[in-house]
Order: sequence, then structure tokens, then C-alpha cells
Amino acid sequence: MTAALDESLQGDLSAMEKAGTLKTFRHITGPMDTEVTMAEKSGPVLVLSSNNYLGLADHPELVAAGQAALKDYGAGTASVRFICGTFSIHDRIEKALAKLSHTEAALTYVSCWAANTGLMPAIAGEQDALVSDELNHASLIDGCRMSKAKRLVYKHSDMADLDAKLDAVKGARRIFLVTDGVFSMEGDIANLPDIVTIAKKHGASIILDDSHGTGVMGRHGRGTAEHFGVEGQIDIVTGTLGKALGGAAGGYVAGSRTLVDFLSQVSRPQLFSNALPATIAASAMKAVEILEREPERVARLHAITRALRDGLKARGFKPLEGESAIVPIIVGDTAFAIRMSKELLAEGIFITGFGYPVVPEGTARLRIQACASLTDAQIEFALATFEKVGKKLGVV
Repeated sequence: MTAALDESLQGDLSAMEKAGTLKTFRHITGPMDTEVTMAEKSGPVLVLSSNNYLGLADHPELVAAGQAALKDYGAGTASVRFICGTFSIHDRIEKALAKLSHTEAALTYVSCWAANTGLMPAIAGEQDALVSDELNHASLIDGCRMSKAKRLVYKHSDMADLDAKLDAVKGARRIFLVTDGVFSMEGDIANLPDIVTIAKKHGASIILDDSHGTGVMGRHGRGTAEHFGVEGQIDIVTGTLGKALGGAAGGYVAGSRTLVDFLSQVSRPQLFSNALPATIAASAMKAVEILEREPERVARLHAITRALRDGLKARGFKPLEGESAIVPIIVGDTAFAIRMSKELLAEGIFITGFGYPVVPEGTARLRIQACASLTDAQIEFALATFEKVGKKLGVV
């Protein structure tokens, strides 16, 4: 049976390889930074494919905080929190995340995937409704699917369609409007001012996944709600500690104290998965402190993103418009995106080519993700290299 299964799976892998869509996993031999060393290539490689938006993944203060937590708390709780207890560092990071999100309380999970898939099945049952943007992250999609609530999908950022879909679930016990803050593959931002207005009209509660917005959007990096001036008007915020806030792992749900108390009782990933490791909680706590202390990191990130987008346009590329730190370049075919990624790596730039099923067929892309630690020289190198490879492959 095992041999037959392996033969069948190998056939699928071979088909991917023949089509040029087989993903390649690179091996980094040191800490994540704007430049890394890789097992597959000699010399330094410039990274444009990381969620390390604030450049904190290898920050000395985060490393020291994680090391101190390992000494103080050991490797972890070795169980779930309601059985083995909660470390004091969990309380501290949850209070900090609640403050960052402009909510009363927060609850940490081992990932934002666990947070999203633990949230919606817990709060949305058969009498309830979930109305979700069609381009939401896979974890939000799966969280909705795992719920027993009525589920409707509205066209991406189409406020008229959202209004109609919410009208169609009138009478549900609880109505939830579910959206990303920053859409990870498009780099565009949810229209929160209109979403807030429409949600109030229909009595819906907003669930906002701000994983790519926290630490990035807004003058102080507090996220998409700060960017639009609607802080305190978002009912539930989910997010990650694995991007701007240190880049390790971990996720959270932020909302009312009642919501967090309820999730602590019934959310399955919270009840049946080990607690967030203390090392990650402590590093993320330090990341929040640095975010508050050094708003210039956010300003630098915004300036770098504009420089990258404007520089690409000047060289003949057509990146998607947006204000986030994500700059997607659509190249069409998945195999071509992977080929262009390999050509860029040969020139010293690490950036991943995304294709189906991550994005729809025909919309494969290279996704640049800016980092506040990029130097002016690195930006110029990146733009010159993109132009060189783009001309070689006929993109520009």
C-alpha cells in the first residue's frame, strides 16, 4: 500500500516538475536579514522575499530577550495553558498586543493560522453568518469553512457587493464581516472606512486579519486601522508575531475581554495545542517595545517601498499599486515566475515566484517585500538587477 501511494504521489511531483511549477526550497545558513548566506549559492544574497518588514528578526535586543526567556522559563509549558498554567510572559505580551490593537484584551496562539481557525468556528455557529472577501488569506478561508455558520463571499473590495451580501444574511443571530487588512498577494489595503460604515448599517462585527499591516501600516505601525484613522472601531483583530514583530512564529486574537474569556473556554487550538513558547513571546514583546520607541523604522519602511515601486516603474515594470510594503510584479505564467526567480537568485537576489494555486492561473508573480533595514545601495542593486533580468527574459 505504501509503495503504491508513493508511486502515485511521485507521479504528481513529476508532473509539477515537467510543467516547471515544482517549488524549490532554499536553505539559509544564518539569521534572517536583508543579506543572508545560502547553501545553494556562494556569497551574500539580498533578500526581497521575507516578511521581516521592520528588520527585527536578528535584532540583538530580540535575540537577548529570547535567550533570557529560555533561561527563565525553559523550553515551554509542555502542555496547554488550562492544564499546565500560563507563564507571566504570556500575560505581558497579550496586554501589549491588546494595547497595540486598541482592544480590551488579546489571546495568543502558536500561529495566526491557529488563531483564525480557532476563532471563527468558536464564535459563529449554525444561527450565524460569515461574509468574507474573496481574496482573504487561506487561514481566514479555512476558518470560515470550519464554521457551521452560513458563509457568503463578496467580490474583492467591492463595497456594493459587500452591502448586498450582508443584506442577504439579515436576521442571523451574529453577523461577521471578515477581511484582511493588507492582502498578501495583491499588496492592496481593505477599505476600512467604508467597511466600518457598512458593518454598522447591518449590525455586523468586523474580523480584521492584520498580519501584513501590524508594524507596517499607519504612522506608528499600529496597523491598517491606524492608517485609516478607525482605531477602536474594529471588533476583532487577528495577527501574527511571525512577520514585523520578530519573524519567528505565533499569532493572536484581540478584542473585548468577554471575547477572549470565551475563546479561552472553547477555542480548540487554544484548548488542545501547547502554549506559545516563552522565547517567542519575549522576543515579540521586545519587538513591540522597539516599534513604540523607534517610529522612524516605519517611516523608513514606507520610504523604501515607494523607492522600490517608483524605481521599478522607471525601468519599465508594472508593479501593482498600493501603499503596503508588498510590491507584486505580475508575470503571468507560473513556470515563468519560477524561472525568473531562479535567474534573480543567480544574480544575488532571493525572491520567490508565486503561481497557482497560491494565486489564480495566469496571474503568477514575483512579490517584493520591503524591509526597513535595506540600505540605499541595496535598493539600487535590487533595481539594477531586476532591470538586467527583466531585459534578459523580455519582461521589459
